[in-house]
Amino acid sequence: MKLKALFAAGVLALGACATGPAAPPPQPFFDIVIRGGDLYDGSGTAPVKADVGISNDRIVFVGPRAPAPGRVEIDARGKAVAPGFINMLSWSTDSLMADGRGLSELKQGVTLQVMGEGDSMGPFTPAMQRNYEQRQGDIKFPVTWTTLDQYLTGLEKRGVSMNVASFVGATTIRINALGEGDVDPTAGQLARMRALVVQAMEDGDMGVGSSLIYAPASYAETDELAALVTEAGRCGGFYISHMRSEGDRFIEAVDELIEISRRSGAPAEIYHLKAAGRSNWPKLDQAIARIEAARARGQRITTDMYTYTAGATGLDAAMPVWVQAGGLEEWIKRLKDPAIRRRVIAEMRAEKSTFENLARHAGPDGVVLLAFKNPALKPLTGKALAEVARARGVSPEDAAIDLVIEDGSRVGAAYFLMSEENVARQTALPYMSFGSDAEGQAPEGVFKLSQPHPRAYGNFARLLGKYVREEKRLTLAEAVRKLTALPAHNLGLRERGRLVEGYFADVVVFDPATVGDRATFPQPQQLAVGVSHVVVNGQLALADGEPTAARPGRVVRGRGWKGWPDGGCRKSAAEWNW
Repeated sequence: MKLKALFAAGVLALGACATGPAAPPPQPFFDIVIRGGDLYDGSGTAPVKADVGISNDRIVFVGPRAPAPGRVEIDARGKAVAPGFINMLSWSTDSLMADGRGLSELKQGVTLQVMGEGDSMGPFTPAMQRNYEQRQGDIKFPVTWTTLDQYLTGLEKRGVSMNVASFVGATTIRINALGEGDVDPTAGQLARMRALVVQAMEDGDMGVGSSLIYAPASYAETDELAALVTEAGRCGGFYISHMRSEGDRFIEAVDELIEISRRSGAPAEIYHLKAAGRSNWPKLDQAIARIEAARARGQRITTDMYTYTAGATGLDAAMPVWVQAGGLEEWIKRLKDPAIRRRVIAEMRAEKSTFENLARHAGPDGVVLLAFKNPALKPLTGKALAEVARARGVSPEDAAIDLVIEDGSRVGAAYFLMSEENVARQTALPYMSFGSDAEGQAPEGVFKLSQPHPRAYGNFARLLGKYVREEKRLTLAEAVRKLTALPAHNLGLRERGRLVEGYFADVVVFDPATVGDRATFPQPQQLAVGVSHVVVNGQLALADGEPTAARPGRVVRGRGWKGWPDGGCRKSAAEWNW
């Protein structure tokens, strides 16, 4: 590197003047030097002892001995040094508006939050802006932007510790053009939806994200989704999906995702791969076989996951989607109609559901209530739906309906659905990356008003502690690859995801012997341990295990961003290298 050559020339010049007075102490050549750590560069290869030198926002030296001191020196002897971790499924959209640190994930070494599972923070119409404000929970803020890019750049200006990026939500695009009803787009409306995707991609979004078990996303048919993803693909982005089913129609949903990828020419990723419900656990083999067959045909199909046997969503996932048409307010209005209520309860109890009935698979004892808007209901936080139903003297189905009506929200809930053996097995899949499916928050302030899933505090540390160190399901080098270079490649990121000279300085230092999660379902707001330092764009966001005042996070752009010299959309996805 030129920097190395310049340093060597300076040393020779000093030597030529050695006959004069004693030279002053060497001046810092780097802003930060991380010394003596076990370097995991993100490639998946075995670690090497090395120093890392950082100047401004870049890694400028990687080697056995940094040739000069740094203004900040970090002793990493006995620790691992790795690229910053990428959260492929973040729900920090609201939480970063309240607290830009994202402490629960910063403490795990996360340096990039990728949002956009179906719903994204734009493009909004005025009606969508009003609805978003009216439906806010504990965290409240004015919605002053219309495009997703405006939201992301606004976060950067407010100050965030981690980098941020987003997919544009297929649900958000649909609502923008069609509203929240169960309708199909006309040719003109679909053309508008496609144009909104192109605009988002040229603003730097990563692709199209969907969440197809929820209304109104569930009303979108395969043709509509393929049309939107075709636009994302020709703009260098890909499709990422909470599929139409992870339970009784799991395999059919995998097939649909692969078909959307085939038609559009874009890669696709399955959000939080899982086989949900005991009767569906054996289907994981079939799903993996379908994925690997598509990969063998040349399609880039990848997956991500969280490291827990319970998911978390709302009580909307326990009710049929037809009753939710038109949005939250219409859903609640219908639930108050006795005849509709009876029909909904019958469908919630049916052995064969026409919708993704998570409550049936989890059972009422396996549904734990996590988040309410109504202060009067907050004492129910952490209780099982069955417990609440017994206390009220009603059925679990009646209790769920009553809670939605009383709270005026979907009511946050955890569902215990997955097999631990399947979770552990998935961590070793070579195309698996990781996402918390949660918000980055802190155990203080507004965040104490509700109870998160422990994955908000432990998803990445749990991988390194439980599945790498304790169970040895995969090597540390491979786990680091799946947290860094793999998702960076899938996202098409420029100069991120590796510890390589010239790359952006997103770096984590952690102790492989102690890193781990402490969050549990009874006590979820417990910070992970073992991560000592996190560098984001060359600045320390976490030092000696404590957050700093720095807010160095930036918006990270996708390949279609028109700000790149070679950015913008092309004729088809085939014109991009995947």
